[in-house]
Amino acid sequence: MIKTYNGSKLGVTSSHKRAMLRNLSAQLLNYEKVTTTLPKAKELTSFCERLITKAKKDDLNAKKALYSEINDKSVVKKVFEILVPRYKDRKGGYTQIIRVGQRRGDAAQVAIVKLIV
Repeated sequence: MIKTYNGSKLGVTSSHKRAMLRNLSAQLLNYEKVTTTLPKAKELTSFCERLITKAKKDDLNAKKALYSEINDKSVVKKVFEILVPRYKDRKGGYTQIIRVGQRRGDAAQVAIVKLIV
């Protein structure tokens, strides 16, 4: 039986991928905009939108869940003080991917991921 798995491997181990997504999501939530390659951007949007959806419950379990994924206290504080009230009435689609073009060195597709205002 063929089993399909969600998400791409991005050419790294699973622990490296998880650490990379945690760091990228912390940067995205902190600066509200990050530039990366297109495959990483696609993975980042699903990861980050799950974090924001968890945070919208705004209780102790949501804070613990975010602290387990993001180790920066200032970012978690910003999520609960600024981003959760902003997306209170929105049901999803908190991020946007804008394709920039190709990177000059290795011709990788580059994209900007930003939070919707």
